[in-house]
Amino acid sequence: MTPRQPLLWPDAPLRPDFSLEDAAIRQGHAIIAGIDEAGRGPWAGPVVAAAVILNRALLPTEIAEAINDSKKLTATQRESLFAVLPAFAAIGVGQAHVEEIDRNNILNATLTAMSHALDALPVLPDIALIDGNRMPDLACKGRCVVRGDARSLSIAAASIVAKVTRDRIMAKLAIVHPGYGWEHNAGYGTAEHRAGLERLGVTPEHRKSFAPVIKMLRPVDA
Repeated sequence: MTPRQPLLWPDAPLRPDFSLEDAAIRQGHAIIAGIDEAGRGPWAGPVVAAAVILNRALLPTEIAEAINDSKKLTATQRESLFAVLPAFAAIGVGQAHVEEIDRNNILNATLTAMSHALDALPVLPDIALIDGNRMPDLACKGRCVVRGDARSLSIAAASIVAKVTRDRIMAKLAIVHPGYGWEHNAGYGTAEHRAGLERLGVTPEHRKSFAPVIKMLRPVDA
């Protein structure tokens, strides 16, 4: 059963490696997944999560050394790693759409996306290392890791998959809803996005529970 209270591991190194995975192996866990999300802060689009089980026997050293927190990588680096990871990892992706975000709030929607990502893996891990301090409802044991994408290679790999997947979704949505710059800003609250909202209004892909969008739906009289 998933523990009710997350176990935090705040003392791991701040460069992703396999220290946390090795600790889990010493505790008797053989199959270990990392889980991370992308898209909690944007004003539009889904929140996307990924679960990754790295095959350490196949993973080349140069790929392991290149994997990092997706925020510390360039778009080109993320895309390159995203392209090669399936050869060395089992990958599951899940998402929660705008309606679920507005109905259940972004935190609960994020946890749901993480659960979906784990369920999408081709094999159930013995344990999942989750970025952050909140535990999703998982079909396996889980441990939360504060700043996990900077500490665990499995979580860092998941952060790359989640980020690239979501950026591609937003680029496709930008074709359907041009003028907001989603192909550049991925739905975050940039000046370009704000200008698009003021000029074009709210789309079905906007998170109507987020304050900047609420303001557009119910403008305050001057």
